[in-house]
Amino acid sequence: MRKIVYTIIAILLAALLLAATLLAQQFRADDLTPPSAATAALAPAERIARGAYLAKAGDCMACHTARGGAPYAGGRALQTPFGSVISPNITADRNTGIGAWTADDFWRALHHGKSRDGRLLYAAFPYPNYTRITRDDADALHAYLQTVPAASRANQPHQLRFPYNTQIALAAWRLLFFKPEIFQPNSTQSVEWNRGAYLVQGLGHCSACHSARNPLGAQAGESLSGGMIPALGWYAPALNARGDWQQEHITALLKTGVSPRATVFGPMTEIVKESLQYLDDSDINAIASYLRTMPADASSPTFERDSGPEAVAFLAAGAKLYEKHCVDCHGASGAGMPPAYPPLAGNRALTMENAVNPIRIVLNGGFAPATAGNPRPYSMPPFGHVMNDTEVAQVVSYLRSAWGNNAPPINSTDVNRYRAIPLD
Repeated sequence: MRKIVYTIIAILLAALLLAATLLAQQFRADDLTPPSAATAALAPAERIARGAYLAKAGDCMACHTARGGAPYAGGRALQTPFGSVISPNITADRNTGIGAWTADDFWRALHHGKSRDGRLLYAAFPYPNYTRITRDDADALHAYLQTVPAASRANQPHQLRFPYNTQIALAAWRLLFFKPEIFQPNSTQSVEWNRGAYLVQGLGHCSACHSARNPLGAQAGESLSGGMIPALGWYAPALNARGDWQQEHITALLKTGVSPRATVFGPMTEIVKESLQYLDDSDINAIASYLRTMPADASSPTFERDSGPEAVAFLAAGAKLYEKHCVDCHGASGAGMPPAYPPLAGNRALTMENAVNPIRIVLNGGFAPATAGNPRPYSMPPFGHVMNDTEVAQVVSYLRSAWGNNAPPINSTDVNRYRAIPLD
C-alpha cells in the first residue's frame, strides 16, 4: 500500500514539475526576428506612411481611443465574459504611452503577446492574430505610432475576476491556445489571394469577431463561420461561403458599407468608416478574393415550421406590422431598393440562427456608415418606441419566414433581452 502511495505522489510531483516547466516557458526570453534589408533601407517618411496605412487597416484607433479621448491614448473598456480589459495608451508619450518602446519591444507585443517588461498580455489585444504580421509591417507600425502626439494618460488596471486576473492563469491559457507564428503564403494560391489571407488573418483580425469562441475565450480557428460578440451584444455573421456573392458586391460592402446584397450595420459600421474605406482597391479586392474561397460550413437542417393556428396568427400579425411600417422601403416582395434600402429576401442577417441583429435593428434603427463611396447613407428609423416586445417579435419572425426565408420564430423574451442595450 505504501508503495502505491509513493508512486502516486511521484506521479503527481512529476506532473506538477512538467506543468511548472511548461508554464515557465511562457515567460522565457523570445527570439526577435530582424527586419528585412529593404525595410531597413526605407526613408523614415516612407516607413511612417506605411505604418499609418497599416494602422488604418488594423483599425487600431477603435480600441485604443476612449469616447471623447485623445487618439490612441487608451482607456476604452473592452467587456469580456471574464471582466473588463482596459486598452492602454499607445501614443508617443514616454511615461504613460509607448514612446520609450523600441521596435523590438513593439514586435514582442505583436508577435509574442508580451509587454515591454515581460508581462503576458491579454488576448483582448488580438495578438493571436497579430502574431502573423511580418516584422517589416510591425516596424512600420511602430514608426508611425512614435509620431502620434504624446498624450499623458496613465493606464488603468484591468477589472478581471480571479483567477483570470493572474499571470499564471494567463500563462496556462497561452500554453493551451497560443503559439507565435508568421503568416506563410499558400503556394497553390495567387498573390492576390495570399495578400487577402494575410490581411484577414493578421492585421484585420477578422476572426476575433467572426469566429466562435470556446468557454475559455479562445477563437475557433480561422473558419470565419460567425460568432456572438458578448461585449457588444451583436452577432458577427459568417464570412465564409461568400462564393455565391459577386466579387464587386463584396468589395462594395467593404469599401462603402452598402451593396446590392446587404448593408453594414452595428459594430461593422465603425470598421468600414474608420478602416476599410481607406484601404487601397487592390487590398479590398484581395480580401474579397480570399473570402470568396472560404469553405462553407455544412448546411443546417431545414427548419420545419409550425402550422398550428397560433403560429399562423403570430406570423400574420407580423405581416400586418410589416405592411404598416416597412413595405414602403423594402417592398411587398422584400426586394428592397438597394443600395438605399437593402433586400430582405434571402438576407443572411435575417436567417441566422441567432436573431439578435434584426431584433436590435428593429428596436433601435439601422445606420450605415458615411463613406466616400456613400457620403449620404440612408438609415432605418427605430421602432422600439412604437412597437412592444411582442410586436417586434412578430415582425422579425415574419421577416424570417417570408420570401423564401426559413428561420425559427422568436418571442417577446428574446426581444426584451436586447431592448435596453444601446445600438453601439
